[in-house]
Amino acid sequence: MERLENRLYLAMLDRLAEAFPHWDRLEGRCLYLSGAAGMLGCLLTDAVMLRNEALPPERRCRILAAGRNRPAAEKRFSRWRKDFVFLEQDVGRPLGPLPEAPDYWIHAASTTHPVAYATEPVNTILSNVMGARNLLDCAAGTPGSRFLLLSSVEIYGENRGDTETFTEADCGYLDCNTLRAGYPEAKRVSEALCQAYIAERDVDAVIIRLPRCYGPTMRWTDSKAVAQFIKKSVRGEDIVLKSAGNQLYSYAHAFDAVLGILWTLTAGETGRAYNLADRRSDIRLKDLAAIAAEHAGTKVVFDLPDETEKRGYSTAGKALLDGARLRALGWQAAYDIRTGIRETIDILRELDKGDGA
Repeated sequence: MERLENRLYLAMLDRLAEAFPHWDRLEGRCLYLSGAAGMLGCLLTDAVMLRNEALPPERRCRILAAGRNRPAAEKRFSRWRKDFVFLEQDVGRPLGPLPEAPDYWIHAASTTHPVAYATEPVNTILSNVMGARNLLDCAAGTPGSRFLLLSSVEIYGENRGDTETFTEADCGYLDCNTLRAGYPEAKRVSEALCQAYIAERDVDAVIIRLPRCYGPTMRWTDSKAVAQFIKKSVRGEDIVLKSAGNQLYSYAHAFDAVLGILWTLTAGETGRAYNLADRRSDIRLKDLAAIAAEHAGTKVVFDLPDETEKRGYSTAGKALLDGARLRALGWQAAYDIRTGIRETIDILRELDKGDGA
């Protein structure tokens, strides 16, 4: 079964269209999206393109979808022909000519899971930092356009007990002299670049800081803990926990993350960062594993990580976000963690591994 033939996935896209009240701010506009074939880029593209089908041509949002893997992108986006152009581009390099000048730029390209952090550390840094620089240069050369950076909870580093949740003004501890620091430090530098381009080149830039995300558009190769739990459940296997599971994190369903992206892109204040979080999705790792195992009718087992896995894992034991600023814009989460995990497992069970996962 293809992703866009799945009734639960299509129903989710319909709910997403209904949940966002400001589609008119995207109508008739052009959106450049790096990392388009990733978990969030894919869902955002599907939501926009499906909504386009009910609109006259002049009101449709056109997407320039950038990525490095054309075969994978063509498979992921095979349905979309109108108002969609795939660009085989590495945003870590300067962009060539585009079919049209975008009104919006979204930088979503990044490695986002532990094995990639450990095995592709150079690309982890450069895809974020050089990608941000190149797209900010383009935004600076396109008057009236807006740039959105997808940042991460990981910029806060470790919570050393001085706060319950991170607000946008907080700064946790981060040891920059480690291999694993490449991802959070790259996000920090990318955020600083946004401020520099705002000040020096008058770019309209805004930032969203995402928690750990999951959803039915996740890749089957994703090595994040929540992705591993979901994949094991889909296969009817025991959930393997690589630690005692006491880590306490904020999570978000891809639906809520994309909804937050839309809110921040269209209503966020220039220069501001916005945490995306909902207290109903703050959970300890072992409890998250238990939800996935319960839905699959399996159990949780404990197993030590190998050296490659260990090098890619975050050392943060507690990383909760305060999402009040984004809620003040109008964003509200639709999924609690239990509902989101269960629905994701149900959708992925019906999909071929290579397509939906």
